[in-house]
Amino acid sequence: MPQPDDSNASRLSTEDAFLELLTDTLETMERPARGQFLERFLKSIAHVDVNEARSLEIWDQVLARKRELTEQTGKNVALQAALVDVLASANLLRLPILMEYEELRKLQINAATDPLTGLYNRRLFDDYFEKELNRSQRYSHHLALVVFDLQRFKQVNDSFGHPQGDVVLQMVATTLRNSMRTSDYGFRLGGDEFALLLPQSDTEQATALSRRLRAAYAVAVEPLGLGFPLLLDYGLAVFPDDGEKQDVLFRVADERLYQLKNATQTPSPGSPASPATTTAAKQAAPTPRSEPSPSEAAKQSSERRRWERVSLGGTRAYALIGEGVETTARVLDLGYGGVALESSHPEQLAESFIAVLHVPILPPVRVNLRRVYFGSMTAGNTRVGCAFVT
Repeated sequence: MPQPDDSNASRLSTEDAFLELLTDTLETMERPARGQFLERFLKSIAHVDVNEARSLEIWDQVLARKRELTEQTGKNVALQAALVDVLASANLLRLPILMEYEELRKLQINAATDPLTGLYNRRLFDDYFEKELNRSQRYSHHLALVVFDLQRFKQVNDSFGHPQGDVVLQMVATTLRNSMRTSDYGFRLGGDEFALLLPQSDTEQATALSRRLRAAYAVAVEPLGLGFPLLLDYGLAVFPDDGEKQDVLFRVADERLYQLKNATQTPSPGSPASPATTTAAKQAAPTPRSEPSPSEAAKQSSERRRWERVSLGGTRAYALIGEGVETTARVLDLGYGGVALESSHPEQLAESFIAVLHVPILPPVRVNLRRVYFGSMTAGNTRVGCAFVT
């Protein structure tokens, strides 16, 4: 690494200072004289042979690009970087003597990506959203937008500090990358807000991916031992079903995100639940067949709070129960803590049993389940809530 007195570091500093001085000097010159100078200047430093008018145009682009890169990266970008970027973009640079291409590439990456997560930033989100939406309109393809944020992220920062908050954000990025196709785009919009663009994905496909991401993230953060659930909420909108413009699709996805957040928000540990939350919980909770003991009730309540259910109604999800596949049950919903089954003969289910879950998008998975509660359903069937057993 060059030291402060290194000759290379000194040379680069001199070049930067020279170009900054050049900028100030050019501002004092009449435009015709400025054009004559820039024509000779570009030819001498980069073998770019253009006329006076084009030289003036290039210089204006360089100054604008310097301001843009400085704003994007949050630090003062050298004029030489902006100059090389403009010349290279216009296919005019044949002899890169001002700076190495690798340095320019790093600068371009820094301007386009979020430094903490490595995902694309908000600026590229707007650019790619517009590009993919135009492509989808042109070829009559679906385009899905999914927006995410974290429940209780502020509580992580308050309880464990911002370094731990950075860790959980990086884990979101890792979860997104591990589930994306090569044609998908992942973004950090800011704070704990993320987004995916999924070309040629309809509502069903986008929903399945979002649910899988939510479950995968819950599993990923569990070893952190935070003491409270850290849930990845999502909302999605699909072109053309939900709208045909960027702002409409983003608004629909954002509204659905907060619908899910409000439906699944649980009170902080030790804080009383609001009347609305308590009422909703009572309406959602199944009616047990018998009154459990206080210790069992507390245990069941704790497990229910862990479950953020993903409804599988309207799908063909089912479970094969028993080693010899003796019983079949419909899968009602699924979460990272367990699964709910619909059974016409719940008495045949042991307290603990093995099942093979067949859920859309995912391959069949063999799980160990433990019964937690029974709940009455219409048509005489019973809802059986089950917890995963490791």
